[in-house]
Parts: sequence; C-alpha cells; structure tokens
Amino acid sequence: MKRTALLALALAPLACQALELSETFSLQIDTTLASDYRTRGISQTQNDPAAQVGATLLHSSGLYAGMWTSNVDFGFDLKTRQEVDYYAGWYWQATDEVSLDAGYVKYAYPKESRFNQSEVYAILGAYGFKLAAYYSNDAENIFGEQQDILYSYVSYETALPLDVGLKLRYGRNDFKDPMFWSASGKSEDDYHEWEAKLTRDFLGVTWGLSYIDTDLSDSECASNYGFTDVCSATWVASVSKSF
Repeated sequence: MKRTALLALALAPLACQALELSETFSLQIDTTLASDYRTRGISQTQNDPAAQVGATLLHSSGLYAGMWTSNVDFGFDLKTRQEVDYYAGWYWQATDEVSLDAGYVKYAYPKESRFNQSEVYAILGAYGFKLAAYYSNDAENIFGEQQDILYSYVSYETALPLDVGLKLRYGRNDFKDPMFWSASGKSEDDYHEWEAKLTRDFLGVTWGLSYIDTDLSDSECASNYGFTDVCSATWVASVSKSF
C-alpha cells in the first residue's frame, strides 16, 4: 500500500541550553518520550508511544545542521520502524521579538525508501506568533507518483500563571492531487489540523500535555492511511529535556 510521508520538525536551533563547544560552535541535544508520535495531526506510531532524540550543531552566525530520529509504525507489512531526519538551515534573530528560520530537511525511512522525501521551510516568528510554510515536490501520492505538498501553519505561544506554557497551532496540509475519499466518494486534496499544548518545567524536565485533532472523517483517514484512528482526536502526554 502506498502512503505519503507527512512529517515535519519544529526546529529551535538557538536554545539557551546548548552546550558550548568553542567561541563559535555549540551543540544542542533534545530528547523526548511521548505517548504518541503525531505530526501534522497524524499518528506515525499507530497511537503507540515514541522515543525521540535529536542533535543540532549551531554556529554563532545562525547556521545550524543536525539530525533527529524516532520510532515509527505505519502498520500492515511495512518494514520500517524508524524515521531519521537530516536538516540544515539558518536562524536570524532580528530583534528580541522577531526571528526568521529557513532551511532544508530530508526525511528517511530505513527499509522503506519509497517514503523518503525532502522539504524546504521558512518560519517567521514575531511577538509569540509563528507563521510557517514547508514545501515538498518529491513526496509520493497513493498511486506512487511524486507530487507537490505545501504545509502551512500559524501558532501562538505564551506563558500562563504558575509557570505554565501554552502553545496553540492551526495548520493546513495541501496536496497537489486528491488524497482523501469520503464514504460518499467525494475526494479532497487537503485537510486541517490543530493542537493545544500545556507545558511546565518540573524536576529538571519539561512535561507536556497536548490535545490534537484533524478535520478528516474516518473514511477519509482510512482511504489514505489505511486506518480510521490515526487522524482522530487524541491527548498526547510527553516529557522532554534539552541540553
């Protein structure tokens, strides 16, 4: 069965936790345990837990490069059990409140190279808001043909009382070709997804709780991903640490 990779990273290359290697280079390590690996609203682990780790080499100019990996499970007889992402980009901090992040990411799936794809991205941040776009022209559709995909989102992040963080995101995944079919036979070439996440630092790690959903019906979800529950509303708990 043909699937389309729908993966993205929210890269934050200039985190203050990075380890200083020299006057110009630093290294950031990110680790996460989550009750589900959801990206763009879709479960990549059949709603099962995920362990994830990434490493990013940062330069004082704003240039960065790194890799990130997670376990995956697409079901059926598909052999891949891992996603490995390679990325490089440039982060520009214009002011304390305005930034621009642009780069390239390659998604790879050992033993299932047909899911491999690449994207270019740009993320504009201003006063807690982010406006982002990810574009790919080498992703396979369900017929095994390459197509264009544009994923875009707007998000907002702020601090609540009691040192609780709030993150909100609303996104749209737009495909060149029809990808989803309803029970009535109507086709769609895009869908919307959203997430609301609460975070809090405690005991040296960051705890998170997200509510994630899409506007795909059960039949639309099954028509492309083969299952009805990988697109439905869910709660995702996570614990992460960066250093």
